Amino acid sequence: MASSSSPPQSSSPSPSPSYITHLPIPPSSPSNSSEKILEGDEPRVPIHVVTKASQLPVEFLEPSPQSKIVIGFDCEAVDLCRYGTLCIMQLAFPDAIYLVDVIEGGDVLMKACKHALESDYVTKVIHDCKRDSEALYFQFGIKLNNVVDTQIAYALIEEQEGQKRLPDDYISLVGLLADPRYCGLSYVEKEEVRVLLRQDPKYWTYRPLSKQMIRNAADDVRFLLYIYDQMMAKLTERSLWHLAVRGALYCRCFCVNSNDYADWPSLPPIPDKLKVDGNGPEEEILSVLDVPPGKMGCIIGKKGASILSIKESCNAEILIGGARGPPDKVFIIGPVKQVKKAEAMLRGRLLYL
Repeated sequence: MASSSSPPQSSSPSPSPSYITHLPIPPSSPSNSSEKILEGDEPRVPIHVVTKASQLPVEFLEPSPQSKIVIGFDCEAVDLCRYGTLCIMQLAFPDAIYLVDVIEGGDVLMKACKHALESDYVTKVIHDCKRDSEALYFQFGIKLNNVVDTQIAYALIEEQEGQKRLPDDYISLVGLLADPRYCGLSYVEKEEVRVLLRQDPKYWTYRPLSKQMIRNAADDVRFLLYIYDQMMAKLTERSLWHLAVRGALYCRCFCVNSNDYADWPSLPPIPDKLKVDGNGPEEEILSVLDVPPGKMGCIIGKKGASILSIKESCNAEILIGGARGPPDKVFIIGPVKQVKKAEAMLRGRLLYL
């Protein structure tokens, strides 16, 4: 294991396309069955480490309505937020995984990726997009767009099936992979990475990338397209709209700017086919509430009791930037009436104290 005094060692130079991993067989594949698929039977695909834009697929660099694509997406960093250092951006295609080396490629490479990351024609499947989007926005001016957030999708499917989710009960990627309805896999390597990061927060900055780093980075995206296929088959039209709009709101959540997100892509409108008999979904919004300096403790309460009580009273997501920021702000996402209710309760809490 790496220590804080020395980088992880690589026994070979940065990988060639001969580095491979396995991808789950999509549910639509004729060879798929209800039986568990052994990893040795799964498709083997190359892993490419990318330092120049020319190493990326043209359909990614030049997105178009004629060639819409869906990719798995994730980021690795030293402290994934506005203040951290983005190190690797993982892109999972059906036939290959690309590890975009942000350290080596720098601004030039990220500028080449910007169009795709902001494009409506490239669907980015990601698990919990908030901090990834924040890092991309503040470090490279990229407004992450058109995401399918599997954390949001999981919650929507649970709602469809009549399951009531408790406040702050968000499924982790490890938990999602372990769910037998999706992959039913134990992702023990994720905890190994967490241990390495605790020992050495600069783990993802070392070059050349070690085999372990390549494997760990690829593991975070190689299941996402498989999960995406299964989730899309379960989601109703109404839930699909919720998924699109909430993904857009989560992407801009921590990316606070001075123009109230006017330069961000428009939110997905409510489809006409859902506006029937006056029973369509309510518009969803993001509200940013400023908290006076030193008063966040009043909002949170002892052991989080105050904010938990408000969350339990409102059908809205209430998020706080925490130690990684942005400071002194509370973010509320959900239907307009529920967001306004949460705002009133939070402001009341401040006035009361």
